[in-house]
Amino acid sequence: MSKKKTMINNLVVVSDLHCGCQMGLCPPEGVKLDGGGMYYPSDAQINVWNRWCEFWDEWIPDATKGEPFSVVVNGDALDGVHHGSVHQITHNLADQSEIARQLLAPIVDVCEGRFYGIRGTEAHVGPSGQEEEKLYRQLGAIPDSNGNYARWELWKRVGKGLVHITHHIGSTGSTAYESSALMREITESYVDCGRWNQEPPDVIIRSHRHRAIEIRLATGKGEATVATTAGWQLKTPFVFKIPGGRQTQPQLGGLLVRDGERETYTLNKVWSVKRPDPEIS
Repeated sequence: MSKKKTMINNLVVVSDLHCGCQMGLCPPEGVKLDGGGMYYPSDAQINVWNRWCEFWDEWIPDATKGEPFSVVVNGDALDGVHHGSVHQITHNLADQSEIARQLLAPIVDVCEGRFYGIRGTEAHVGPSGQEEEKLYRQLGAIPDSNGNYARWELWKRVGKGLVHITHHIGSTGSTAYESSALMREITESYVDCGRWNQEPPDVIIRSHRHRAIEIRLATGKGEATVATTAGWQLKTPFVFKIPGGRQTQPQLGGLLVRDGERETYTLNKVWSVKRPDPEIS
């Protein structure tokens, strides 16, 4: 007699860890590098680590009401070697991958193996996301129908709701237009689903831009939501070139997709980072 599968009503999504970057996630005890030396995180990285621990140890148990959950890492677990940058801890991708493995292995345990990996930006994780494929295979992520451990997209049932997750979405240099790409994303989804008579998603999740925002639309089923996730990386030299980024502070956090009594909805947990104190001369 087969056992009935347990319905999972919670899906946790985090993204953009950028392990291997001096502004990304790093364990407080430091990491051993390929040559035998050690890298120890900065005070700013320790602050990011503390938020990471608070997210998993305090916010998630409260938001899920202690219920089981699945986890998705929605791309850019590694920082990679990209755009001629020199702000990485190391350019050895094996070292970067080991940092990510150390961070994510406990998460795989706490979600009891209900763990999915999405491929991020190729500049960070290699052509076709090959570095994340290696990482998620090592972590034992749930493979897709092709047997790949890192996938480009995920269609997932969360309770009665249908969720679509992939890494990329358009960005903008103006905070006044942060919602524009989200509206385009959900509109394109409804057009394509209507064209081919397919079920539209109740929740659409995107990442890449390191900023959390969500839009909810009234529908015949109740509400549909499209949301982007915050990241786990502080400001890099590239951010100071972006009009909408150079004055804003980094956003740290993740989100929960939860199936409630009436509908499937999202909850965001986001921290800002204290801006530098003004100089007094």
